[in-house]
Amino acid sequence: MTETIITLKKADLTLGNAAASVHVLKGIDLEIRRGEAVGIVGPSGSGKSTLLMVLAGLERLDSGEIIIRDTPLHALGEDALADFRGRNIGIVFQSFHLIANMTALENVAVPLELANVKNAFDIARAELTSVGLGERLSHYPGQLSGGEQQRVAIARALAPSPAVLIADEPTGNLDTETGRQIADLLFAKQAERGMTLLLVTHDNALAARCTRQIRVRSGEIAADSVRSAAAAAAFA
Repeated sequence: MTETIITLKKADLTLGNAAASVHVLKGIDLEIRRGEAVGIVGPSGSGKSTLLMVLAGLERLDSGEIIIRDTPLHALGEDALADFRGRNIGIVFQSFHLIANMTALENVAVPLELANVKNAFDIARAELTSVGLGERLSHYPGQLSGGEQQRVAIARALAPSPAVLIADEPTGNLDTETGRQIADLLFAKQAERGMTLLLVTHDNALAARCTRQIRVRSGEIAADSVRSAAAAAAFA
């Protein structure tokens, strides 16, 4: 049986203070296996994006446990958590989050340099080439289309060779055809590298391409279904 790479145990989180507080996650138990492509869906306000941020190590639980690659993230200090996240988790956001005054190459290489990775620019160049941007290395985000900016963001997420790739509405700011191309790229890279892909989306067709779908409602897991790779591929 494929090994478990992510475990949540009684994950509980409230955001906000006093009367404005919202109980976002309500004692969630969840196991995700290495190499799965998991679509996380649910209505706005259901807690799906917060769940993703917890899984990315960007949001702390109030109580419960989160274990990734046998490391208890809930027990780590901020520096250790940031170091673990940088080495093990790649993150792609809806809004790209590129640095405007850095070239595509610098946007991918600089995080590697900050993590003391050797040959950071060589790795960045290779990753950008692998996502189809080998001719755009010296371009700034403002000189790139939305789809190209998202490709830079994907290259940046892939550069540390993470075990887990997390994508929060990665096609949300793109037109239909460009969004399909970006989705194709994400699933191709996930299959090529054997990564675990966690994908939050409002797009049911995109979620259907995952081999597992988790539906979140009111801070709880309302449904958890698995389909074969062949069945998921039929939606590509």
